[in-house]
Formats: sequence, C-alpha cells, structure tokens
Amino acid sequence: MPIRYVLSEYMERAMSEAVYDKLEDGTFTGKIPSCKGVVSFGATLHGCGETLRSTLEDWILAGLKLGHPLPVIGDMDLNKEPIREPVDAV
Repeated sequence: MPIRYVLSEYMERAMSEAVYDKLEDGTFTGKIPSCKGVVSFGATLHGCGETLRSTLEDWILAGLKLGHPLPVIGDMDLNKEPIREPVDAV
C-alpha cells in the first residue's frame, strides 16, 4: 500500500491549477485562482513556479494554524475535523 501524504497531494493538486503570465519586462507572475492571495513573481518561469510553491505552502500552513477555511481542491477538503481514536484502540 503506497504511503499517502495529504498535504503534499493537496499542494500538487493546487499547483496543477497554477496560471502564469509573462509581464512586459520579461519577468513572470503566477497565481492559483482558488487560493486567494497566493501569487508570486520571478525572473524566470521556473523561479516563479518555485516561489509560487513556497508561497502556497506557507499559505496552507498559516491557514491551518489560524483556522481559516481552505478551498476544496478536487475531492480534498482540509477543513474537516480530524477523527481521533482513543490511544488504547491503536
């Protein structure tokens, strides 16, 4: 059975929605429309994508810590309360 990392999968799905534009000065901007406020800029498309990934990661972690609702991406909803089982059940 493959190991499933929920945050990694959520980030990959969000990054697959990324939209990039080339600006007049030859630099790039990127955004993820479903993740309001997640934008980046870079001298190259690759650099812009790396910055966008880092910005997304920080945005997700801050949202989880502060209890902000995060967008449902595909069928992934990080807003659900975790199911906790008693320690003796493990």
